[in-house]
Amino acid sequence: MSARGSSESTRRHAALIAAGILLSRIIGLVRTRIFAYYFGLKSDPADAFNAAFRIPNFLQNLFGEGVLSASFIPVYARLLARGDDEEAGRVAGAIGAILALACSLLVLAGVMATPLLIDAIAPGFHGAKRALTVQLVRVLFPGAGLLVLSAWCLGILNSHRRFFLSYSAPVLWNAAMIATLLGWGGRADQERLAVALAWGSVAGSGLQFGVQVPVVAGLVRRLRVRLETRSPEVREVLRNFVPVFISRGVVQISAYIDALLASLLATGAVTGLTNAQLLYTLPVSLFGMSVSAAELPAMSSALGDQAEVAAYLRRRLEAAARQMAFLIVPSAVGFLALGDVAAAALLETGRFTHADAVYVWGILAAASIGLLAQTLGRLYSSAYYALRDTRTPLRYALVRVTLTTGLGYLCALPLGWGVPGLTGSAGVAGWIEFALLRRSLHARIGRAAVPPALLARLWGSALAAAAAAWGVKLLIGSRGPVLEAVAVLAPYGAVYFALAWALGVEECASLARRVLRKGRLG
Repeated sequence: MSARGSSESTRRHAALIAAGILLSRIIGLVRTRIFAYYFGLKSDPADAFNAAFRIPNFLQNLFGEGVLSASFIPVYARLLARGDDEEAGRVAGAIGAILALACSLLVLAGVMATPLLIDAIAPGFHGAKRALTVQLVRVLFPGAGLLVLSAWCLGILNSHRRFFLSYSAPVLWNAAMIATLLGWGGRADQERLAVALAWGSVAGSGLQFGVQVPVVAGLVRRLRVRLETRSPEVREVLRNFVPVFISRGVVQISAYIDALLASLLATGAVTGLTNAQLLYTLPVSLFGMSVSAAELPAMSSALGDQAEVAAYLRRRLEAAARQMAFLIVPSAVGFLALGDVAAAALLETGRFTHADAVYVWGILAAASIGLLAQTLGRLYSSAYYALRDTRTPLRYALVRVTLTTGLGYLCALPLGWGVPGLTGSAGVAGWIEFALLRRSLHARIGRAAVPPALLARLWGSALAAAAAAWGVKLLIGSRGPVLEAVAVLAPYGAVYFALAWALGVEECASLARRVLRKGRLG
């Protein structure tokens, strides 16, 4: 049960996932910048598109990567570890068929019920703004169904340790939207451009799904796509699916409550929240999702008695949590202290002004409160899923959503803190959820956490680096958003790594050794 060799392998897998995510996120940021150029921040079509984009994505996120990873991968990876290719192919095909049927029915229902969805989720939209949102949602729904099927491909590819394709495939989705913006942006008004962009999203969803299908067909030699629920493994996936579906659902409901409350605020609140979340989720995806996604099939493949599995999980969890904290802590401090620099570099163009970038910074700064908790919470949830326990994360997700809803309403409206009140209260709720997950898991497998002394060194290094970056920012003055970002953020990262190295942070030394080793090999 030694974890040394598999930990090295998992680090490589996490690097592949991070590379795929980084590539797709870079293209996504390009898409967002082009969107900002044509739509700005405070426009009704921008709010309508961003609100519409969230609604069918509810379907994708419910049935997509998170739910399938938690319910399907542990079962499928265990079959692969046992060498049972026959049953693995049967399970993969059955889940694919069930998923396709369920998505078809839900997409049809969603298209027909769109006006009701708008009334429930964006009650602050009226008149032409509401009508445009309804039209956009109806266009986007089929694309969300294709993205769900793409997540089925991701589950299979991850179980076979083919990580890069599944996480880089969204490049095609973003590329289709970029092509639409560039092709229509100069010859259509904002309303027509929003509709064209929705159709571009659907086309990109088809490309993202289609590029993965041939590889999946080659990996699953005995794939048989047909409706079947007699297999015990298929039943286990479906049993696990329900609590994870509910857990994921309540989290998505929390995100939609944020969007609902934002729709009641001034024009630009929905788009500002969307832009901030794009930046906020970048380190979550790169440093949280990549490690958690690589760890889930590895933890799910663990064999042995209860004590052996618990010891194995403890080693993996602590190593992964330390790695996450090393990268997430400077991200959180960066958003808090330098979020205006990042937002301006990525979004300040065309109709998107510097004042808009500062507005997004306020939302980012509040969101940074819960950044570390969200990423570590994802890792701990993966450990529960590897133990075939999907109900414990559900209970704590319900606690989180209840707190997010109550605190979000209080902070955004009665207290008048606006969108930063939404993201800040969500961060507080995220820490409470993580504390509950950690306490329960420690009682089950033993303590596996980031040492407080390491956290103190990481936070101290990040805060000192932020102070140095602020000095550079004040010294150089205004040099244009992109040049300012390079001049300020590069020293921030360099000082953080130098201080972490000087303070003996092993993750920093390990990263440096891997980079130097690859440099010598190159």
